[in-house]
Amino acid sequence: MASPTPDAAPTTPDPAQRSAIIEDVTALRTSFDAGTTRPLRARLAQLTALERGIAAERELLLTALAQDLGKPRTEAAITELGVVGQEIREVRRNLASWMRPERLRPGLLLSPASAQLRREPMGTTLIIAPWNYPLNLTLGPLIGAIAGGNTAILKPSEVAPATSAALAHLLRTHLDPDWVRVVEGAVEETTILLEQRFDLIFYTGNGTVGRIVARAAAEHLTPTVLELGGKSPVFVDEGTDLKTAARRIVWGKFTNAGQTCIAPDYLMATPRTIEKLTPHLLRAVRAMYGKDPRRSPDYGRIVAERHVDRVLGLIDDDKAILGGTAGADRAERFIPPTIMTDVAWDDPVMGEEIFGPILPLLAVDGPEEAVARIAAGEKPLTAYVFSPRREVEELFAERTSSGSLALGMTLAHVGSSGIPFGGVGESGMGAYHGRAGFEVFTHAKPVARKPLRPDTLRLVYPPYTGLRKALLGRLFR
Repeated sequence: MASPTPDAAPTTPDPAQRSAIIEDVTALRTSFDAGTTRPLRARLAQLTALERGIAAERELLLTALAQDLGKPRTEAAITELGVVGQEIREVRRNLASWMRPERLRPGLLLSPASAQLRREPMGTTLIIAPWNYPLNLTLGPLIGAIAGGNTAILKPSEVAPATSAALAHLLRTHLDPDWVRVVEGAVEETTILLEQRFDLIFYTGNGTVGRIVARAAAEHLTPTVLELGGKSPVFVDEGTDLKTAARRIVWGKFTNAGQTCIAPDYLMATPRTIEKLTPHLLRAVRAMYGKDPRRSPDYGRIVAERHVDRVLGLIDDDKAILGGTAGADRAERFIPPTIMTDVAWDDPVMGEEIFGPILPLLAVDGPEEAVARIAAGEKPLTAYVFSPRREVEELFAERTSSGSLALGMTLAHVGSSGIPFGGVGESGMGAYHGRAGFEVFTHAKPVARKPLRPDTLRLVYPPYTGLRKALLGRLFR
């Protein structure tokens, strides 16, 4: 979900930092045990406080996002602040109904009896956030944690330091410290946090660190939600409206300079479709970012110079029909929108999640080969299909596995609070957004009730002889 490579090496934890973090965890657990977070009214009050805090700190947050990632204000308003605001409003509207116990059917053999499913908070939770959408992917899980009635420690990404500081200010100023606390820092602080016992850990980032988080969680048998990434494919079928498809693909790919976990990672189509599609892709890039994207107020920057180096290492200038290394500026953390054609499956750009503004075009015989290529790799976080044929859409739905499948669009589905978002296999586990976020931060506890009279359970008490044995034999054969 964030960088496909780890961002720092482990260091030795500092005793003072350890003490402060343990104090935070203890305070939040004490608050949770006291029942602070359970009432509906209290949860709604914290969500309202978060919404008002975001409005009050809007300029601070937008400035921080621009400083860390060169995020254009409008893009940040849509993909960061806008998505979070929509999520808060969706949860507030529905939380009361989500919290109501659901009636269950115990079955005839248990009657007379009743049962219900209650959603209880997990407890004290840890949210470790990434740098690529540092506001959205920190506060989105927090909304689910609050809605579920949990306390939470947030660990923003140190790779986006300005946004980390802005988030810390937002949460410390506007939210109750009995509900939420923030730990800033890097690997050292994360190491200390992972040594503590939490009731759920929610991690967004790369698979390498995801494994570290999962191993640490296993020490306490703590459930984890892992939002990771992978190479999300696009298939463009023959007969597609290529002009519209190109615009949607270009927007999804080059938003946030390609640093999006569900960005189209590579594009597959038949050679004839690639030939027809390519001019539309080039025109779409120019229409959105101008002749010189470096000067565009709507095109972002790579988060750090070492990430620039990694992404540039994936570009083959001989295959670049747009952009390439010559137009990059390491000091400005700028890499132009780059499209590569005639890409082979064993080229370096296909060896890892790109996580940058490069779109490789790969030729396939048709949808069957595209499905086979996807199935041969790790399960991606999402997959995209542009086709006028329902049978082709169903082919991908039935025979590929991915966290989600988007038909006729890219990126936009992840902004909907009504659609769960999460991965499968190498791309992660667990989902959130809207009701899914409430559910992932709660435990579904069945509560069964049976009156003491009449004691119909006498039928299953031993000894099993005579008529009772015969009846049980017929009931449970």
